[in-house]
Amino acid sequence: MLDNRDRIIRATLDGKRPSREEALSLAGFSELPVLLETASQLRDHGHGNLISYSKNVFIPLTKLCRDVCHYCTFAQPPKKGERAYLTLDEMLDIARAGADTGCTEALFTLGDKPELRYTVAKEELASLGHNTTLEYLHEAANLVAKETGLLPHVNPGVMTATDIKNLREVSVSQGIMLESISGRLMEKGGVHFGSPDKEPTARLETIQLAGKEKVPFTSGILIGIGETRLERIESLLALRDLQDEYGHIQELIIQNFRAKQGTKMENSPEPSFDDLLWTLAMTRILFGPEMDVQAPPNLTPDSYKKLLDAGLSDWGGVSPVTLDHVNPEAPWPEIEKLSEETASAGKDLVERLAIYPEYAKNPKTWLSPQMSTATMQSMDTEGFARDGNWSPGDNEIEPPVVTISTNDDNHNLITNSIREIVGKARTGIELTEQEIVSLFKVRGKEFTYVCDAANQLREEVSGNTIRYVVNRNINYTNICYFKCQFCAFSKGKLSENLRGKPYDLGLDEVVRRAREAWERGATEACMQGGIHPDYTGETYLEICKAIKKELPEIHLHAFSPLEVWQGAETLKISVPEFLNQLKQAGLGTLPGTAAEILDDEVRADLCPDKINTSQWLSVIEDAHREGFTTTSTIMYGHMEKSLSWAKHLLHLRHLQERTGGITEFVPLPFVHMEAPIYLKGRARKGPTFREAILMHAVSRLVLNPVITNIQVSWVKMGELGSSACLQAGANDLGGTLMNESISRAAGASFGQEMSPEQMDKLISGLGRTPQQRNTVYGTPNDERTNKSYSAPELEPIVLQTAQSYSKKR
Repeated sequence: MLDNRDRIIRATLDGKRPSREEALSLAGFSELPVLLETASQLRDHGHGNLISYSKNVFIPLTKLCRDVCHYCTFAQPPKKGERAYLTLDEMLDIARAGADTGCTEALFTLGDKPELRYTVAKEELASLGHNTTLEYLHEAANLVAKETGLLPHVNPGVMTATDIKNLREVSVSQGIMLESISGRLMEKGGVHFGSPDKEPTARLETIQLAGKEKVPFTSGILIGIGETRLERIESLLALRDLQDEYGHIQELIIQNFRAKQGTKMENSPEPSFDDLLWTLAMTRILFGPEMDVQAPPNLTPDSYKKLLDAGLSDWGGVSPVTLDHVNPEAPWPEIEKLSEETASAGKDLVERLAIYPEYAKNPKTWLSPQMSTATMQSMDTEGFARDGNWSPGDNEIEPPVVTISTNDDNHNLITNSIREIVGKARTGIELTEQEIVSLFKVRGKEFTYVCDAANQLREEVSGNTIRYVVNRNINYTNICYFKCQFCAFSKGKLSENLRGKPYDLGLDEVVRRAREAWERGATEACMQGGIHPDYTGETYLEICKAIKKELPEIHLHAFSPLEVWQGAETLKISVPEFLNQLKQAGLGTLPGTAAEILDDEVRADLCPDKINTSQWLSVIEDAHREGFTTTSTIMYGHMEKSLSWAKHLLHLRHLQERTGGITEFVPLPFVHMEAPIYLKGRARKGPTFREAILMHAVSRLVLNPVITNIQVSWVKMGELGSSACLQAGANDLGGTLMNESISRAAGASFGQEMSPEQMDKLISGLGRTPQQRNTVYGTPNDERTNKSYSAPELEPIVLQTAQSYSKKR
């Protein structure tokens, strides 16, 4: 028969958080199986299958401390002949060693205000040009962040509002363990006797001040130091009150006391493992599904699954370089072992940063400008650490190894929600925004499951044939009066980018390039350019007429919705009327570019002067009504979130359901290297490899059955990336291109042309059948196909520099 406390615990699964009175009543509840079952379910509700950790280096700035905690071996008295503080060079050496092994966090640990107790500390600080330890910490954290790219997390002890505000400028998170709210521990005989910085009210005030300063914060309790279970709950409730008011506590650490030689507590009993599990589970129950609850894995080795059963969602910092200076007797687990142990419990290990995802994704609120840039360039779309150094367009770094497909049909470890969403998509039912976001978040075995499902759907829809078109890109001008923050292609007085010379091709050069492409077996001329201030709709009509006069059989795939919008506006006619004129001039189809992200909240920062979402959709719909087909695109991996991806895909699905005019969907990963928005520190380094593959897989599922062709951009993904996407739902390899200017201007280095021979080799290597197509997915005649093989080298291109649009240096 359930008692009232049992009901209180189980009610949390229905979203009812225990009140203060209810929480205090649980201090005597000892039914561990009930606690563990409830805590585990709550954790799964908030975190799914993901268990996080941070790869860090431990930087002990100083081991001097004015406090004398009876259990601590970190704090040491001054030693003759030894420095009181690490030098900046010593700290940089530690940080660089961490950066070289892929660490992302610099964890600064130090004693509390040693200069108030030790003359040697005060004198050494003066020699370093500082009055306080926290001033020196500020300099050290700033240097490490700038020189190594590691993100500092600082544990400075009790602080003033000014201290917190200053350190916020050079760190992504701060922390102080509450340890215990019990004032008894400050009394003579207590573990905190003689340690003024352990005064609970002072520590709670520091945590409160951090909340007021909007600092992502770490706290927690230390168990087994003389406190009672009731006092633990009171400590947790004090932290919960602060979290309710400020929302800044990103994680709670439940740390079990370890008896250490040479301390006053070396012979004291340690808390039992069940006591640790009880406290972990109670923390989860009191705080609910979303809070990150952590227990250091090195303090309870070989007990991983039991800790996970207690509702743990994070393993904390794990260092492949430095020891745990607070618990030097307890070595860190190998990350590979941690991953294996996590997987054996049915969970996926994911690396996070020193700042947790929900805070990293809201930098305007939680980070200084300097730390915002550093964080954004270290994170993926969901705010976790990037998985490797791969970025779109970079042929110097191979993509990380990922499991895209498996022959294992055992999907018992896939959450019910993901199975249901995938099943719904495969039957062609429209998904909700949140369901799509859930698909974009998958990792580990669920990532493989989603890719498998997309690949199976691809085979059902388009078989094992992979198609491509022999075409040439002709970018007739790179002069543009729009100020898109992602664009490294546009040049001239009004552009955001200074690199490269502005050019404006004459009609003769445009026609020459089209003729050369035709002679090399092309069926399509793909044409787009910047929005030149002198161009009008008549310019675009003249380009079409000139090429079709010379090459009546070539297909013209040209002009983005932005160019069409601008062309109609300059001629003072409607978009449908201008489209009709373009058709009469020989235009065949339109590229669905300039879409970027169909979410006006993002566009307001990314491309504020460009056409908005409804205008882009309107032009494409008008084109379909006029008898044109178009492609569709997304440009992703910069400053947006996965919710924007979901909105974008649903806009395309709804449009296609109305018109049926979209031939294919082309994900275009953001190439960051020369993009203005990245150089200004306001964008990520493009999507991660996992995200890029998922964009193709998820779009296959979300757009089913209305858009049947999913194309991969080889110029951005490279051969290895393209192969991966073709095994995760994509069925089209795009065009041979011959020339490629836009991605190359942004820093992409995968080349400008992939010949039919190379296309065939890549496709055949996957066990698929290569097939040339034309723009609208018909089959070219044999004359075109035969001519495309062993084509002669291209003549050098001629760029006619537009001097009047060059920027003065």
